[in-house]
This record gives sequence, C-alpha cells and structure tokens, in this order.
Amino acid sequence: MPSPPQPRDPVSYPHLARCGHGAPPLCATMAGMSTRPELPGTLPSAFTVAQAAAVGVAPGRLRGTALARPFHGVRVRGGIDLGSLEAACHALAPRLREGQFLSHETALFLVGAPMPEWPYRPAIHVSAYRPAREPRTRGVRGHRLQTREPATLTVRGLPVENPVRAWRQTGRTWTRADLVAAADFLVSGDPPLADIDDLREEVRCMGDVRDGILMRALHDVRRGVRSPRETRLRLLLQEARLPEPDTGWDLFGRRGGFIAEIDLAYPRHLVAVEYDGRVHAEDDAQFARDADRWAAIRAEGWDHVRILAHHLHDGGRPAVTLVRDALLRAGWTPLR
Repeated sequence: MPSPPQPRDPVSYPHLARCGHGAPPLCATMAGMSTRPELPGTLPSAFTVAQAAAVGVAPGRLRGTALARPFHGVRVRGGIDLGSLEAACHALAPRLREGQFLSHETALFLVGAPMPEWPYRPAIHVSAYRPAREPRTRGVRGHRLQTREPATLTVRGLPVENPVRAWRQTGRTWTRADLVAAADFLVSGDPPLADIDDLREEVRCMGDVRDGILMRALHDVRRGVRSPRETRLRLLLQEARLPEPDTGWDLFGRRGGFIAEIDLAYPRHLVAVEYDGRVHAEDDAQFARDADRWAAIRAEGWDHVRILAHHLHDGGRPAVTLVRDALLRAGWTPLR
C-alpha cells in the first residue's frame, strides 16, 4: 500500500501573517508600494531591527504596514506567507541567540513527525541549555534546560533539537497515543531518525514524567509503521483486547512472489487490516492500482479489511467491530 504523503504543515498561524496591529497580510500590502526607499539587498527576508540599523536603515523605514512584525524586534519582507508553523520559525530565526534552538513539538514537526490531530495547534518552543538563557517574547514558549552537551541539528537552515530529546520533551503535554505515533515515525524512517533503544536510554538518563507515560508509550512503539492513523488504529485494537497485529508485514504469494506490504497483519488468521486515508481518491490510475492490490491480497486467501476515516469516529468502535468480525470469521476465540 503506497504510503500517504506526510503533511508538511497541518496548522496555520494567521495571527502571525498580519503586518502588526491588525493590518492585512503582508502579501496583500506589497503591491504598489513604491514611495518608500528600498531596503538594502544585504538584508535577508526576515531580519532584526538591530540588523537593519547596522546597515544604515532609518528607524522610520521599519514602521508602517509594509513590513510584517511577527515577533518583537523582527521584520519580514518579500511577500512571505507567515501563516504556517515552518514559515513562523524562519521568521523567528534572526532573533535566536547563540545556544538557542527550536525544541519540543516544534522540533518534531520540523523533522516531519506527526502532530496531535486537529484541533490541537503546536506552539513555537525555543530552548537553551544552561548557562545560556531562553528567549522571552510574545508568541514563543521558552525553556531553560539543565546543563547538558548540546546535540542540535540543522533542519532547512534552522537550529533544531535532537529528535530523541525533543520526543521526551513532549511527554509533559502529549497523550500516550500521540507519543507512540511520533516515536513510530522516528524509528520507521528510511533511514530512521532514532532507534527504540535511543528513546529508552533518553528516558532513563533524563527521567520519565506523568506517572511513567514515556516508558508506557515506548512499550507500544513498533518499526515499519507508515502513518499516524495506522498507529492509532493499532492502539485501538489493542485497547479492545484484540490480538496485536504485525506491522509492515510483507505478503508473498504461494509461488514466492511479493504481493504487498500490509499495514496491520494477522498471519495466523489471514486477516489484513489497512487504514485507507483516501489520499488517492481523485487519482483514477492510483485507485485502479490499489484495487488490483486489494484483489491480489484476497486471492491469496486473506480477508482484507479497509478502515476509512469515518470508522475511527465514535471512539473507533466501528473500526474495532470490523476487525473483530474478521478475526471471528477466521476462527479466533476471544480470551475470557
């Protein structure tokens, strides 16, 4: 089953896209602005007031609605859309001092990890290890961390916390299911961004939180997971006391040829469970390939269960019922 594309920015930040004090978005204010002197070309698209002063820009040139002011002391030009988390992080970057870096859920977002589902809105987190100090400004959650050797990465030009450390940092606010989904992503990439042992060692070294939620989450982390919905479906099945399925299971035909990689498989019962996000619903060619794939799985004697988004409503009970019924048809007997 082709992996659905990972959404780069599921969250918008419209309040940051305004040019200060309720002015319209920056992209709408740039047209026809020819009466003010041009800014020096040496200034980047996002810059601090101090950087502008250093190249001779008068303070008055930085006022008005022509430049966005997403953070204190920062100006942005060039028609940049600041309504996304990544764009907001780039706008904040000129204000970051030595030793400061994007952390917590912000770091996980920037490396592509799944975020908690809507209506959750990730915040912009910036941290610094002692003796450096965290930023204190509107729109940013600052953290001063205990003294430790930094392990930051550079992701698209931004200083970002090591994803193993960032995952542990989210433990104070995220649910267990969200922690498992993010960890599944980190250990399942090609190449993976972390190993389960790395995550476990981080928790042992720095401590667990909230009655051991991190270690409990790690107990349910699996390799070979392709999407956060797949993780959440697997957890729903386990919580309903159904057998735990294998993840990313390769199905080979009777003659040895590869048939398909199954999201969640019960080889003993020949039941294949897959979450279908309908990302290819408008692509006739892809839908035809998917239909042929489903037929090939069934031709090998498997019961193929497709879970759609609406099956996860009502606490996921419709999805659990579909899988339970397939297992019962295959001869599974619930534990009493």
